[in-house]
Amino acid sequence: MNAEAIREMLNRRPFEPFEVIMSSGERHFVRHPDFLMILQSKVAIGDLLSDRLIVLAIRHITELRPVEPQPSV
Repeated sequence: MNAEAIREMLNRRPFEPFEVIMSSGERHFVRHPDFLMILQSKVAIGDLLSDRLIVLAIRHITELRPVEPQPSV
């Protein structure tokens, strides 16, 4: 995975929520484009449901998969 592929998914219009799948099998959801920041070698995802910021190494991201929107809390 690379930053450009993540940027393409993030910039789709209309935006489609997606999950980030890691090499460890972990899954993280991006529910809104403002909740993900792309750095040079990492991404930061804000998770409103758990009120935390998750920082992931781009090199460990194996897949980006669109998901059905989930209701916000």
